[in-house]
Amino acid sequence: MIELDIDGTTLTAELHDDRAPESVAAVREFLPLHSELMHVRWSGIATWINIDEIELPEIPRENHTVYPSRGDLLLYPGYRNEQEILLPCGPTCFKSPAGELAGNHFASVDASAEQLKEIEETTLRDGMQSVTIRELD
Repeated sequence: MIELDIDGTTLTAELHDDRAPESVAAVREFLPLHSELMHVRWSGIATWINIDEIELPEIPRENHTVYPSRGDLLLYPGYRNEQEILLPCGPTCFKSPAGELAGNHFASVDASAEQLKEIEETTLRDGMQSVTIRELD
């Protein structure tokens, strides 16, 4: 399990060691992560964290999707665009100026549709929000 603290709102997420083992291992290596959550420009109703400054190992496509469900955390290791973590908060098609992207679904957030929509609306209305992701014991 991991915990996401988004500007005072705390959510938990279940890691998918069985479906995305290399992605989960890579994420565990750089936790805790202190960064900023921002609204997407291309993908729909979603937010994202830029992790370009983190040196990731080579990660294969595993449990990857272009159309994640609400609350599916995706790791995008930067195959054609910058590295990021995507948090879909509603209908999402993972895209960039380079076209559609497939991210590795490595965790699922335990949150209601209303909680996720509020996070997305806050980033759209107010801009970047502080975010910390840490592994729970």
